[in-house]
Amino acid sequence: MRIPALLIAATMALTVTSPAHADRRDARFDQPHEGWASSVLRPGTPQRVGLDPAPLDAALAQIERYTVPDATGHPLYAGAVTLFAHDGVVVTHQPTGWAVRYADAAGTELPEAQRVPMAQDTIFDLASISKLFTSIVVMRQHELGRFGLDDPVARHLPAFGVNGKESITVRQLLTHTSGLVAWLPLWSQYPDVPSRLKAVMETTPRSAPGTTYLYSDLNLITLGVLAEKWSGKKLDELVRDDITDPLGLVDTGYNPPAAKLDRVAATEYQAGRGIIRGSVHDENAWSLGGVAGHAGVFSTARELAVLGQAILNGGGYAGGRILREETVELMLTDFNQGFPGNSHGLGFELDQRWYMGALTSPRAAGHTGYTGTTLVLDPLSRSIAILLTNRVHPSRNWGSINPARRVAANGLAQALAVRPRHGTAWTPEADGGTLTTRDLPRRGERQQLSFRAFVDLDPGDRVVVEATDDGSTWREVHVLAGYGQRRWQKVELDLASATKVRWRYAQGTGYGGRGVYVDAVRVIDGRGVALDAEREPAGLHPEGWRAADR
Repeated sequence: MRIPALLIAATMALTVTSPAHADRRDARFDQPHEGWASSVLRPGTPQRVGLDPAPLDAALAQIERYTVPDATGHPLYAGAVTLFAHDGVVVTHQPTGWAVRYADAAGTELPEAQRVPMAQDTIFDLASISKLFTSIVVMRQHELGRFGLDDPVARHLPAFGVNGKESITVRQLLTHTSGLVAWLPLWSQYPDVPSRLKAVMETTPRSAPGTTYLYSDLNLITLGVLAEKWSGKKLDELVRDDITDPLGLVDTGYNPPAAKLDRVAATEYQAGRGIIRGSVHDENAWSLGGVAGHAGVFSTARELAVLGQAILNGGGYAGGRILREETVELMLTDFNQGFPGNSHGLGFELDQRWYMGALTSPRAAGHTGYTGTTLVLDPLSRSIAILLTNRVHPSRNWGSINPARRVAANGLAQALAVRPRHGTAWTPEADGGTLTTRDLPRRGERQQLSFRAFVDLDPGDRVVVEATDDGSTWREVHVLAGYGQRRWQKVELDLASATKVRWRYAQGTGYGGRGVYVDAVRVIDGRGVALDAEREPAGLHPEGWRAADR
């Protein structure tokens, strides 16, 4: 009998308790990993893996506050489960709020005795995170040699090759550059499953293949049909055989059985369906029998984390393997460099700050779901941030949960340390400010400023290094900007005999990043060291900046 991977993980957790493991080195944001992890998830504390618990606690507190009605008269979502993992350790697995809270579309609250609280093992409708499952089974077919990424889809599905779709490739479906429209009302305009799939096959592209990025459910519906054609199996069988069985997942799949209904989070109230619970929320997936390439998968936070860890591990987990390492690398490669802001691998979204927050980098991967689900994978720190909510319960019109998505990702990012290179580092507060040197002596014309800088800023933010000769007029010397490198850099600048230098934080209108840190400030002139801020801390005057040791 095969032992599920989750049971293996729980058993291993019992063995990792010796004092030798009590003190781990800092979880470093400024020391990115290369290569694959090799972890099996196990429970532990933030301190065990060097995380600062305070940002995690602050994020959890805000996520809980979002379950309380605000000025709109309703909460951001009824309930949530948050999971943070780093270096193979699940440091947070926190439910809050209600899996079932409302009786109707108007938001009539059920009596508390009839509500269902969120739990760690609550099963969620993952919505578009299902697209990752479809992409993985498609890439497994690629490993088996069933197709080439640049094969025209019509070569394998002749019915697809009409109305301008003859040249659309499999790669373009995976990267949403096929030109297909975002969706079609399959459930309401076509009477049965064959006619709905026929409508997808016969649709006309909105734009020429490869010319635009347009996120489309039809891409993944088509990929699901392709996977079934290549394998001779139904999509739910493929997900079971290629993903959930190898990973030992028991609560992940389509159409949850009635025996698990009491653990399923409710979604929307829809006319004719009532409060949806236990069947897929997406109308098109529902009309296709609950199994579709774009939506339909249900899972728990813990089991979704296992899938995420398998990706961070390069496709393997606890002795099971879903993909080869080279395939995972391909899936995490940006094929959309011609469409700035829409970085995309094969199935995985990449580098999306609007929900990845301060974990964002060109390597950050993940996906969101319309029902209120979020998965962020950070290979550089080997971290996972999961926020599962039922934000469409009872209505999809109650607003966006993107702020909560960023709160979760930012909390994990801030828990990762940025350690000073020399003694004390300085970082700006959220509202900006300046860090200014004391008056510098004028001792000849030669003057050089050197410092270490760590820069991980939103593209709209920057830190401007400025100098002045008279104390009132400042000139720009250098600009610190960028993100995703996650390494300290040494900066050396000629000042041309300045009397003061300052670092000025210019905040943009974006979502923010992990921040900028300045360290080891020195000014050298023709007679030697004019300022060494590590030996003379009072030589720097902060206004809106603070000293930081991580």
